Amino acid sequence: MITLKEITEDNFDICVKLEVNETQKNFVANNTRSLAHAWLYNDYAHPFAIYNDNEMVGFIMFHVDKDKKKCFLWRLMVDKNHQGKGYGKEALSKAIEHFRKTLNPNEIGTGVVPGNEYAEKLYKSLGFVFTGEIDDGEHVMALKFNNL
Repeated sequence: MITLKEITEDNFDICVKLEVNETQKNFVANNTRSLAHAWLYNDYAHPFAIYNDNEMVGFIMFHVDKDKKKCFLWRLMVDKNHQGKGYGKEALSKAIEHFRKTLNPNEIGTGVVPGNEYAEKLYKSLGFVFTGEIDDGEHVMALKFNNL
C-alpha cells in the first residue's frame, strides 16, 4: 500500500540514495538537490517520501501557495528498482487527494521536460492537460478542478 510520509532524520539518508534510471537523469533533479530546495523554500515546499508498505520507493514534492490556493508538482521520482509498478501514479493520486482536502485548489500544475514521454503519459492518465505555457524550458500541464 502506497503512503506519503514526512522526510525526517530517520529516513533522510534513504531518500537521498534513491535514483532514477540513467536515461531519466535529465528529466528530474536528484533528491539531494530537491531536499536542498525544500530547505531553502520551506515556506511553500512540501516534500514527501513515497512508501510501499515500509519501504521507501520514491520522492514527491509540491510547491504550495496557500494564499492563492495553488499547487504545483515540483518533483516526482520513483527509484529505478521500483519503477513500472504503478507507485508513481498511486503516490500522485494520494497527493492530489491530500491537497484537494487541505487546500481545495482550483488546479494543480506541473512541468514536463520535452521528451519525457513517461511523465506526460502519467499526468494525462490523471487528467492533466497541456496549458500551452512553457516555463524554464518545461511544458506546463494542469489538472483543473471545478471549485464552485
